[in-house]
Amino acid sequence: MIASLPVARLQDQFGDAVALHAPLAKFTSARIGGAADVLLTAGSAKQLAAMVTVLWETETSFLVMGGGSNMLVSDAGVRGVVILNKARKVKIDREAATVWAESGSNFGAVARQCGRSDLTGLEWAAGIPGTVGGAVVGNAGAHGGDVAGNLILAEVLHHQYGRQEWTPAQLEFEYRSSRLKYHPGQAVVLAASFKAAHGDAETIKQKMDEFLAFRKRTQPPGASMGSMFKNPPGDFAGRLIDVAGLKGLRVGQAQISELHGNFFLNHGDATAAEVFALISQARQTVKEKFEVQLELEIELAGEWKA
Repeated sequence: MIASLPVARLQDQFGDAVALHAPLAKFTSARIGGAADVLLTAGSAKQLAAMVTVLWETETSFLVMGGGSNMLVSDAGVRGVVILNKARKVKIDREAATVWAESGSNFGAVARQCGRSDLTGLEWAAGIPGTVGGAVVGNAGAHGGDVAGNLILAEVLHHQYGRQEWTPAQLEFEYRSSRLKYHPGQAVVLAASFKAAHGDAETIKQKMDEFLAFRKRTQPPGASMGSMFKNPPGDFAGRLIDVAGLKGLRVGQAQISELHGNFFLNHGDATAAEVFALISQARQTVKEKFEVQLELEIELAGEWKA
């Protein structure tokens, strides 16, 4: 597979930012997954755009990874190219009460930085582990807030129309989804700007502390992908898995958390196959008991057997 990739051109243009046969597990929050044929590390939005442009020009398939917190990488790895997005520049405009961040920035860190600048409105995002780009693509949310409610514009690079600024309406946000998620590979998020408001530093800190404490009480520590399934309308995936008697179920080193049924943990050397076995068991049991089809919130990356 690697012989068919534009490796020479990538190495010529991006040098040390190119790695071959690169293990991906260390770049995921679950610490699971095989290797990518080629791994490109983008250190800025400009470099990310340049890499994506080359890959589109050479008709090379690729996957963009941010914090790896909402992704399960196959044990077989990813054929083709993976771009590790480390574009992390952040600019806060205190007067306008807005924040602009490159897509590889940690979204929770951006929210906390806003709080330290006396800007309110993003407290709900303080504990989110993923990147700005992933948050936009998946319309990340918590505690009654979501990206759709705060986003001003997303700077995207479109394979056909070039660099554009998309509004929330153009992104067609839905629950934990967007136009970008439904049409992978057509556009890449380079950066995004969010609205906030002027607030009281102590009040902002107190609210963030409350949200972070709630997260700590209700979500298990350790290596996981975050919420495994989307919540079905009018219910919670974790509740259904709990009532189905699946909390604590284990396959090898992978386990459905005993604290929260929608979190699947890696207890050491879990494989993607072991996690996927738990996914399949949870889906089948919940379907049989409650006639509810659980839909994945995470992304399955790489090669998977049918």
